[in-house]
Amino acid sequence: MQCIEWRQIATVANKEFRDRLRNRWVLAIALVFAAFSLVIGYFGGAQQGEIGMRSAAFVVASLVSLAIYLIPMIALLLGFDAIVGERERGSLDLLLAYPLTRLELLLGKYLGLAAALTLSTLAGFATVGVLLFAQFGTGMLGQFLRFVGSAVLLGLAFLSIAVLLSVIARDRARASGLAIALWLFFVLVFDLLLLGTLVATGGQFGDTAMAAVLLLNPADLFRILNVFSLDAVRDMYGLASVVPPILANPWALGGAMLAWIGAPLLLAIWRFRT
Repeated sequence: MQCIEWRQIATVANKEFRDRLRNRWVLAIALVFAAFSLVIGYFGGAQQGEIGMRSAAFVVASLVSLAIYLIPMIALLLGFDAIVGERERGSLDLLLAYPLTRLELLLGKYLGLAAALTLSTLAGFATVGVLLFAQFGTGMLGQFLRFVGSAVLLGLAFLSIAVLLSVIARDRARASGLAIALWLFFVLVFDLLLLGTLVATGGQFGDTAMAAVLLLNPADLFRILNVFSLDAVRDMYGLASVVPPILANPWALGGAMLAWIGAPLLLAIWRFRT
């Protein structure tokens, strides 16, 4: 078995990361996160007749709603052409002509994109984090840091999915179409299907089965990990009354998120090497 040259992986990752810095991608996404976070954090309670940051829990819940929509979309758009784009431009064969294996190339691209996505996420949410700290003190740090950490994991999970799409798609058009379809499915359609099933079966859906279904969606794992640990905002979300107790363990949810990062990436590696 050929040994992995981590220096080669680091070189590819560094190039991918610098490319995203050079074309202002990281800055643009960070500004988008910061702007939307401040607006939602400050005006999120307007429909209840209040503005301003009422509580750290309420702001975090509002940010969760933002992250569920934006982060998967950005991650999918960032990674969907990582490999198929190189193939269409004719540069993939040139890259593989270097002393670089397919595994090293794929891992390098993923790590570089992951670094860019992580940096933009952290920078984007840092502004609202500073404001929360100034207003509520250190008591909010646990909630906010858990949110930011899980947001990074959510982005990495969908980035792994995007890289897998990029490996199996024949061209960029199909890869982008699949990326949009998966975003719609995981973010919008999945919960509608689940709620429809619950209504159709009269709620006769065991906790074990419910937990197994929710594990199939990284967006729901992210939502549960954040929102359902905040008693003040549990009732804001339709699934609050049906989440099984088996998913109350944050470590189990974190492990499931890590599985969503690793499994698609391993599939992409296997497919790219065959």
